[in-house]
Amino acid sequence: FPRPVLSACPSPSLSGWSFGHHGAQHNTLTAETQPQPRGGKMEHRDADFNILLATDSYKVTHYKQYPPNTSKMYSYFECREKRTDSTKSRKVKYDQTVFYGLQYILHKYLKGKVVTPEKIQEAKEVYREHFQDDVFNEKGWNYILEKYDGHLPIEIKAVPEGSVIPRGNVLFTVENTDPECYWLTNWVETILVQIWYPITVATNSREQKKILAKYLLETSGSLEGLEYKLHDFGYRGVSSQETAGIGASAHLVNFKGTDTVAGIGVIKKYYGTKDPVPGFSVPAAEHSTITAWGKDHEKDAFEHIVKQFPNVPVSIVSDSYDIYNACEKIWGEDLRALIETRSADAPLVIRPDSGNPLDTVLKVLEILGKKFPVQENSKGYKVLPPYIRVIQGDGVDINTLQEIVEGMKQHRWSIENIAFGSGGALLQKLTRDLLNCSFKCSYVVTNGLGVNVFKDPVADPNKRSKKGRLSLHRKANGDFVTLEEGKGDLEEYGEDLLHTVFYNGEIVKTYTFDDVRDNAKLKEGELEELLH
Repeated sequence: FPRPVLSACPSPSLSGWSFGHHGAQHNTLTAETQPQPRGGKMEHRDADFNILLATDSYKVTHYKQYPPNTSKMYSYFECREKRTDSTKSRKVKYDQTVFYGLQYILHKYLKGKVVTPEKIQEAKEVYREHFQDDVFNEKGWNYILEKYDGHLPIEIKAVPEGSVIPRGNVLFTVENTDPECYWLTNWVETILVQIWYPITVATNSREQKKILAKYLLETSGSLEGLEYKLHDFGYRGVSSQETAGIGASAHLVNFKGTDTVAGIGVIKKYYGTKDPVPGFSVPAAEHSTITAWGKDHEKDAFEHIVKQFPNVPVSIVSDSYDIYNACEKIWGEDLRALIETRSADAPLVIRPDSGNPLDTVLKVLEILGKKFPVQENSKGYKVLPPYIRVIQGDGVDINTLQEIVEGMKQHRWSIENIAFGSGGALLQKLTRDLLNCSFKCSYVVTNGLGVNVFKDPVADPNKRSKKGRLSLHRKANGDFVTLEEGKGDLEEYGEDLLHTVFYNGEIVKTYTFDDVRDNAKLKEGELEELLH
């Protein structure tokens, strides 16, 4: 990758080196619509997508199940707060969530004319066979086609994208705008709740950023290079091309290093950025580019690759045969003079890719520390010369990351020396239950009477839902609060942070990716809390 990845971190000794490939796998909210940025939003959708077929089967029958004369259905989405001690067994409790990904769903699947005669007919035929009965609401969909030209008569209000919101608060609401279409509100639950994935990736990624920030400050006194400390290695480990794009874009909310190119396209098409690209990488070796030379020519492979990329960081996987011999003999002796000619902006980055992650990292650092001149930084931690660094990209998840940086600190190594790559754990080893993402009805109008509704299962208090129309506010002390039962007009709580983003088939408020990043960035108060 060209110079932008280097110029992001001007300090040579703390260069923001980003890494290429791998083996395995008080919050200010930006809410204004921005001018169309460079790499603007895509305005077309997949013509073959049929919203009438994009729901859970049982929802096809729900229009027959609501009370007679229902005219309004109002539902909301939240990441539920755990009200028991069950999270004590989890090392990271994820008390906050990063709201991200709704704009993608709205642009790709819900905006514009999404109902056509052909799609109605297709759904009618599919559901007739699927249920072996005529349960499909053909009349309701024809009503939307005729009255709204196939645009969905719903309103969606949401917090600004990138907002960092404590668990247990409303994040977006959905309601029908036409009394004839009360059944539509929860029809779109299925596709809207898929936002759990980008929210969870962005949240998990941000929690790892907090860990890295804490240890980087403690062992170096600076946050230089933080945005390149966790690199996305997850492209091959996800379930689909679309998953790769969404997940990679969610990680890029917090970091700038990625090898999952699909995320760049998602961001440019559906959000836009002021920069040509939102993520960067560097030349890197994989095992095939080493083993193709044969076991007896590993040194030749290393030397050849290093010489191919003299002016940018280059990452070389070094465990094809013996990572410790590679560090001690090949890098530390045979090619030492060559490595010493590289600049701080173009370091050699050694990548181990097997063994116990913590043990391997510590042993690699120990060997390199004996072969290359080590300095002590202002915090009293050891730093390799700026022309050589390490990236650990095997077995990295939020727990092993914590273990490795803590182990490095205990052995007096600065986090300046290392970056991390994460694949399946970053983009795939996640579920909707991790953050308890939930969509529930909280208000209905039947026979002209509004009623606050909720669920409260006797066997699980964690699944109790909220009542009535909801609003989200920020109190004077900075805490967020969700007001239920339509009480959001209380003056002492200030403005509602839920903004209308979608109305009757049109997107009425958008956020650039720069807005998203600004909303999600680590705040000064958070950093102080991490250190104390």
